[in-house]
Amino acid sequence: MTANETSPLGLFGRYLSVWVALCIALGIILGNFVPSLFELIAGLEYASVNMVVAVLIWVMIYPMMTQVDFSSLKNLGKRPQGLCITLVVNWLIKPFSMAAIGVLFFEYFYAGLVDPTDAKQYIAGMILLGVAPCTAMVFVWSQLTRGDAGYTLVQVSINDLIMIVAFAPIAAFLLDVTDIIVPWETLLLSVVLYVVIPLAAGYLTRKVLVKNGDDSALNKFTKTIEPASIMGLLATVVILFGLQAETIIAKPLIIALIAIPLIIQTYGIFVIAYGWAYLWKVPHNVAAPAAMIGTSNFFELAVAVAISVFSLNSGAALATVVGVLVEVPVMLSLVAFANRTRHKFT
Repeated sequence: MTANETSPLGLFGRYLSVWVALCIALGIILGNFVPSLFELIAGLEYASVNMVVAVLIWVMIYPMMTQVDFSSLKNLGKRPQGLCITLVVNWLIKPFSMAAIGVLFFEYFYAGLVDPTDAKQYIAGMILLGVAPCTAMVFVWSQLTRGDAGYTLVQVSINDLIMIVAFAPIAAFLLDVTDIIVPWETLLLSVVLYVVIPLAAGYLTRKVLVKNGDDSALNKFTKTIEPASIMGLLATVVILFGLQAETIIAKPLIIALIAIPLIIQTYGIFVIAYGWAYLWKVPHNVAAPAAMIGTSNFFELAVAVAISVFSLNSGAALATVVGVLVEVPVMLSLVAFANRTRHKFT
């Protein structure tokens, strides 16, 4: 077998940052040479939801939601320490630290470098990333760190249930605190469209395909549609950067300016979660996935909500896509660190 066939990430996932970078370049080129194409796509909206991007987002999210098994919640009480770390980091620390670091960089460190109106948009995108805990890629991070797959499933399932009721209120609160006006109805609609509906579809798919505890049919189905999920993400990246092409050409450093606080936030959250697990003497096969869930983002949801709430060509949407660009290489570096420090845990 080749390295790509044996890797849990597969060909597309393993080089996701490369594909994202290439799609960014393609979007910028097309956006400058055929801007009318992206203007046409941007105009295909209904109730503040872009229909083209909505379809692409559903294609992205649905395969991930089929991996969520709510029957695993019966194991909720087993080894509660890892779950406690995940929930506290995801819902009580990460959203607020992301908002704080966004304000720190864009309103203070970058003062004079970034237009104040644009700065608020970038902060909004960062907040949406911070309020969206990882749902799918964490299964890959867990596998790469030899984590307890069953326990990881419990953590993801409970996070998805919390996300249904907590995402909109926390996002709205933090956006309001940072003086960003957000329509509540659009935010709630985004949660229904991009969390509730795909989650329900994933649940029904599991119910149909899993028979007597045998999930081989589900695994085969998920593996078949997984490339479509990543292609949906890449197509969305092309559209977003096509719409942002003129801004990026005029301000080429903006991608790096957005990436820096996102990278700092990611490593900082990992230190908190992984360090807490170490001090609490959590076994490594629970500690590593718990830290990964708290560190990585459900960037597909963040992108979708940013587009719905702030529009396709907004700075918020751009910031969420930069999150896609930095996520995979940063998380792979953390996987490597977790594997090197395995012997430090019980």
